Amino acid sequence: MKAVVAIDSMKGSLSSLEAGKAAEEGIKRVYKDAEVFVKTLADGGEGTVNALADGMNGKLNTVRVTGPLGNLVDCTYAIVEDTKTAIVEMAGAAGITLISKEERNPLNTTTYGVGEVIADAIKKGCRRFIMGIGGSATNDGGTGMLSALGYRFLDANKEDIPLGAKGLEKLKSIDCSNALPELQKCKFYVACDVTNPLCGADGCSVVYGPQKGADPEMIYRMDMWMENYAHICKETFGEADPMYPGAGAAGGMGFAFKMFVDAELKSGTQIVLEETGLEKVIKDADIVITGEGRLDGQTAMGKAPVGVAKVAKKYNVPVIAVAGSVTKDAALCNENGIDAFFSILNSVVSLEEAMDYDTAKMNLTNTVEQIFRVWRLGHIINCFEG
Repeated sequence: MKAVVAIDSMKGSLSSLEAGKAAEEGIKRVYKDAEVFVKTLADGGEGTVNALADGMNGKLNTVRVTGPLGNLVDCTYAIVEDTKTAIVEMAGAAGITLISKEERNPLNTTTYGVGEVIADAIKKGCRRFIMGIGGSATNDGGTGMLSALGYRFLDANKEDIPLGAKGLEKLKSIDCSNALPELQKCKFYVACDVTNPLCGADGCSVVYGPQKGADPEMIYRMDMWMENYAHICKETFGEADPMYPGAGAAGGMGFAFKMFVDAELKSGTQIVLEETGLEKVIKDADIVITGEGRLDGQTAMGKAPVGVAKVAKKYNVPVIAVAGSVTKDAALCNENGIDAFFSILNSVVSLEEAMDYDTAKMNLTNTVEQIFRVWRLGHIINCFEG
């Protein structure tokens, strides 16, 4: 019996790999000789670095860089030596969790540290990048990141504009002459699961500005600056598409990656599934186990477990999902490739108790064990009927 396990992290309790190993233990309590393939899973957001490092034999590196408010922060990213691939989460250098709610102000927050992480990876020989850009505190159109990579964003006096979205108000021209030459040999894959344009009613300033601390007046001004930014890019490069789906991701980081380094913007789940080679092991599997911390209607809209299920259904492989909690609208998952799902909780406990590492691991292992006992029983019955 061949089983494939790909469970997203259960944030606060189990990493993707830990959840997968717990499920493997449950399977082998029933099928001692089972061939179990544990694949790490993430959607491009928090946990992607660790998940892909585990799944691709990457090594973690920590570098001290400029934080969103100019303070120094330690950002951890992964390097896969075989392919010279760097795996970076933008949130590690410019994330909203790095600053307090009172400090949130996209006029001041910068992506400069993200560029410093990329530059560090380039110095270490990386030419292939997987970028997770969720959870940002910024709305600077990626100009901070690009500045750290040698691009210059200039005002009317040919001076560098200030960091943060406020700098875009002064932007008059772009100088690319000092950009790191290695960038021409680099390939960037950006995990982007939103389709917002750079500016306009659905743009980054209007849609995501409020959660980053912007008031209505700031939103209006930032949106105008983004439009001007796109116009100056068009003057500089001869073309620019601020309406490209995902250009508005992470305060315009999608636009920056697409415009300046010709990145591919792809679904975060898709990137992870491709990089970990999940489809290759699912092809001839008997069953797939997936899941995440909370299974709900949003899961059905394309989160990582449904991404796994879609791959499995290409080969008619049954899919079972497990989760810390399951909501009523999780039933939509059954319409999106997940044949059945189960909560791993077997009694009423507090959230703190449920998320305790040992408790979560035990509950996950026990639940998967019972699933496979039923699975084995079904096979025994089929044998008798046959």
